[in-house]
Amino acid sequence: MSPRAEVAVGAIVCRGAELLLVRRGRAPAVGEWSVPGGRLEPGERLSEAVVRELREETGLDADCGALVGIAERLGAEHHFVILDFEMSLISDRDPVAGDDAVDVRWVPLVDVAGMELVEGLAQFLADHGIIPPIK
Repeated sequence: MSPRAEVAVGAIVCRGAELLLVRRGRAPAVGEWSVPGGRLEPGERLSEAVVRELREETGLDADCGALVGIAERLGAEHHFVILDFEMSLISDRDPVAGDDAVDVRWVPLVDVAGMELVEGLAQFLADHGIIPPIK
């Protein structure tokens, strides 16, 4: 039986020519890099969820901006519909990995596609003009 689809959010946070990425510490995709994010909680608005997930995984506070796009991730044990939002940082503190992130770092936009990213993320970011086109 296929897993039930779950709504999730992702935070697209840029600082100049860098993108904020977290290394996942839990399945799915443990050890791979992704944008901060996670599941929507019952009764939570999308904008609240993405702000909360960013804070939990990086310690950073930001305002939720426009919807960048929607991604879908299907696996044997998961089905996520992910709404990714632009985020505007409120402070310039250094990020600190927390919750299910084991590492967090600012990555130059030109280097993002070369990271060990979760499946489909590089193409999504390129398709939406966040990183340079993938060759």
